[in-house]
Parts: sequence; structure tokens; C-alpha cells
Amino acid sequence: MATKSTIIIAVLFSLLLAFIVEGEAKDFDVRTYGARPNGDIGQALAKAWKDACASPTPSKVVIPSGIYNLKVAKFEGPCKAPIVFQLQGTLKAQTNPSGFNEGEGWITFLRIDKLTLTGGGTFDGQGKNTWGKQCSSTKYCNKLPMNIRFDFITNSLVENIVSLDSKQFHINVLGGEHLTFSSVKIIAPGTSANTDGIHIGRSTSINITDSFIQTGDDCISIGDGSRQITITKVTCGPGHGIKEPVQGVFVRNCTLKNTMNGIRIKTWPDSYNGVASDMHFEDIIMENVGCAGNPIVIDQAYCPWNQCNAQVPSKVRISNLSFKKIRGSSATAVAVKLACSKSFPCQNVQISDINLTYTGKEGPIKSQCQNVKPTILGQPHPALCTA
Repeated sequence: MATKSTIIIAVLFSLLLAFIVEGEAKDFDVRTYGARPNGDIGQALAKAWKDACASPTPSKVVIPSGIYNLKVAKFEGPCKAPIVFQLQGTLKAQTNPSGFNEGEGWITFLRIDKLTLTGGGTFDGQGKNTWGKQCSSTKYCNKLPMNIRFDFITNSLVENIVSLDSKQFHINVLGGEHLTFSSVKIIAPGTSANTDGIHIGRSTSINITDSFIQTGDDCISIGDGSRQITITKVTCGPGHGIKEPVQGVFVRNCTLKNTMNGIRIKTWPDSYNGVASDMHFEDIIMENVGCAGNPIVIDQAYCPWNQCNAQVPSKVRISNLSFKKIRGSSATAVAVKLACSKSFPCQNVQISDINLTYTGKEGPIKSQCQNVKPTILGQPHPALCTA
């Protein structure tokens, strides 16, 4: 289990790395390769990346202020030295989403060590015309491009960037290790379908801090195979909240506003055998959370669009959870819902210092429990169920 000191060290190492690289890096400005504002930047950017990645000394790809059009781009390593991608302007995707395969990204960073993505610029996915499709029957959303993919990126820092109006997930992390996201803004309306803010899968030691996520789906979602995920000082909402089905997750000092759910742990019924453990949530402020769910929820019967056998209990074992110092307002009377698997009841769930209020028309605030006996410390509000 990561300690507070190791988390701080990891973040400081990333920031120090960025400072050293930017201070010594040779610039590869896309204007040198023919890029001009309001034109297509694809060819110039590809050439600038190729030369920068091949540099034996630290390098920096620079995209200056202005709006640049970009159809699709893949920035692939390994590079010979640390590399900075400095976006100061705005990259604009095409509005037409055709031509992408399932799971692809509009922009992909692949197999790079010591990458710093920074600059204050914006990745504009121009997704407004694609939202609202019927994903359940046509799988349309699966072929929409994600704004930015980070595949197998290690010892790297993403800071001070904006992801705007992605057609699907804004940021997807796969196979990452020691990767920090700091001062990242993710912006899309609450009606944007399937636009998770940051999705993490099969990754280790991922830190998300000092960031703002406003989207139409999960603010942060974490898939299987991920460990040691730390989330601090993140403001989420609108969106669906923060969802966790993995091992070693630490969420602290975050704010959720007007989200459909708050903290949500979900598994499918009739699932493969699995483990979700060592997940800890502390010092969370909630404002009108749970308009389509609950502020605190474990849902081991999650079955969207009836695409599963709901009669067979989940085989995922959930254990070692804590919810501490969670306060604010609920948008629903059921502020805490712990619905665990009948086959594998939740184990070692601790709840303390919960203070949630509700002033709506559904009746008094309450909690619901199935197949779990949480340890309760203090006098939580609402009163917690014990069976």
C-alpha cells in the first residue's frame, strides 16, 4: 500500500523531471515545419515529433498559440531522451467521426518514457454532433474516437491542459506506470454521452491531482488490473461521479457537484472471478449528489441495458473499504446504498464521520444494505444499516 510520503515523492519527482527537461530541451516548433494557424497541422506535427523523438538530448515539440486542424495523430516512442509536448494553442478534431475503429484515439501517445505534456492549450474533440446515439443497440459510441489515449506511458507528467467536448472518453490510460495528471481541465456538458473524464486500465501508480472534471459520464473510472491509484483535490461535476473496481485506490480531498452518483463501486452480475480491495475515500464534499443514483454506493448487480444474466450473483470479492469524513447534501433520500454480492458478501467495510443531508420530497434520509455488515464509527448521518 502506498503511503502519503511515497505519493508526494512521486508527484515531486514528476514535477522535477518536467523542470529539468523544459529547461534544457531543444525546441522543435511546428511553424518551422510549415504549420500555420487555421490550417491542417498533421504533416508538420508528425515531422516535428519524429525529429524531436530521435534527438539524443531532451527535446520539446512546440505548438504556439492559434487554432490548428488535426484529423488524427499518433506520437510513438520509444524516444532517445526525455521529451516535452508543449501545446499553447488549440488542436481541433474533425466533426465527422467516421474512419475510426473501436477504442481508437483521436490523439495517441504510445510507448514513451519521460513524457511531459503541458502548455495550457486545448484538445477540442468537437463532439457535440455525435452525442445522444443509441450505444446499447448499435455500439455506435464504441467507434467514436477518444480525445487522448496514453498507452504504455511511464514516468511522465500531464499538466495544465484542457480536453474539450470529446466524442467519447476524454482521456484513456492503458498500461501506464508512474504517470501524474496535474491541473487538468476536462469540459463537456452533462448531456454528452459516454464521455468519461479519465479512464484508467491495467496501470500502476497513477496520480490525479488539482484537476477539474465536468462531463456527461464518469469523472474518473478505473478498470481491472489497476493498482495504487491516488486521486486528490479533484472537483467533479456534472457527471456520474467516481467509479472504482480495482485494488489500491486512494481518493482524498475532492468535491463532487450535481453528479448522478458520488462514490460508486460497481461490478456486473454473472461476472468472472475478481477482487476489488483496499479502496479508501476520505474528506469528500458533496453538493446535491445522486440525482440518478446515490452519493455512496456499492452496486454488485450493475447491468446496463440488460446485457447480462442478473439472476447469477457477481463473483467479484469486495473487501477492505473505508468511507471517512464525507459530508454535504444528497439529491436522493437513499444517501448510502451498499448492495453486495449474495455469493461473496463485502468484507471489512468501515464507515465513519458521514454527514449527509436531504431536503427533498422522498421522505427522511436513509441507507440500504444487502450482504454486508459495515463497521460503523461515530454517529453517521444518515444512520447506517448493519445487515
